[in-house]
Amino acid sequence: MKHLSLKSMTAGAVALALSATATLAADLTMNVGFGAPEESLYGRFGKIFEAKAEEYTNGSIDVKLRCCNQISSEDEAFKAMQLGTVDGFFITANNVSPHWPLMDVTVLPYIFQNKEHLDRVLDGDVGQFMKDKLQADTSVHLLAFGPALYRDFYNSVRPINTMADMEGLKIRVPKNEVMIATFEAFGANPVPLAWSETPTALQTGTVDGGDNGTSFIRDMKFYEFEPHLVILEHFVAFAPLFASDSFMNKLSDEQREQIMRAANDAGKEFAAQVASETEEVRKWLATEGGMARTDPDKTAFVEAAKGVQQEFAEKRGADFVDLVAKIQAAAE
Repeated sequence: MKHLSLKSMTAGAVALALSATATLAADLTMNVGFGAPEESLYGRFGKIFEAKAEEYTNGSIDVKLRCCNQISSEDEAFKAMQLGTVDGFFITANNVSPHWPLMDVTVLPYIFQNKEHLDRVLDGDVGQFMKDKLQADTSVHLLAFGPALYRDFYNSVRPINTMADMEGLKIRVPKNEVMIATFEAFGANPVPLAWSETPTALQTGTVDGGDNGTSFIRDMKFYEFEPHLVILEHFVAFAPLFASDSFMNKLSDEQREQIMRAANDAGKEFAAQVASETEEVRKWLATEGGMARTDPDKTAFVEAAKGVQQEFAEKRGADFVDLVAKIQAAAE
């Protein structure tokens, strides 16, 4: 009896210890940071991810959103995830490039020719290749690309119905060599200007036009002196959600799948919201804002952009050329 009792006690102790270990492993906090305010696009994306992550894991992972550079700045966050000092972070894609140069592929003009092409890339083999390659090269996990944020074009001279209509327009561009080369390829005369100089240059006619995110055109009231709105969608920006290998290794296989699914589903849901809102702002600009909207055929623009893609890809080496080719092939 004593022997059986001892065995029972030992088994019970082991079960209790395993239970305690499982409980500790299940109750995890994921601190996810971003540099913008809570009500920003990052914060809105984060709230959807938070809800889905806690739902899919049945509350075993508690996502805490940390806005406004509380846990890191956007410039430092990627390195912090490599070191394991930050669990997760939303980072604008171009700020990832210093750590993983292949991310610069997303800033090339018309690298995604339309929404269908973009979806095929991000949701298909090429998107998975980018996630796997990033993780292999840096240890950081790309959980979701998030919504596509397009730049719309505007000018004060004429409507743009074909690429020929761009000829000779003085276009404000950031001091960015890809953007300068892009507008040169379109036939315009790009004028590199700091952002602080741009509103005055537009109002005084020093430049004829420029491009910005759709909401920004409304927020800055550019419609008051730029009567022509042109839907080119030539540049696209992303703010992907990343996670550290240190955090992902704390998860069970099931939890890892749940977190990745939550990020993917949150990205798709928020992308649909952003696309709808973008179109609403465009409609506002063309009605209440008084702008004349054109949606030119993009065929000639896309062909001109391919030369820019190739030029800059060749400067970056074989891996970059290969990735550009993979993305271009997905358009066919």
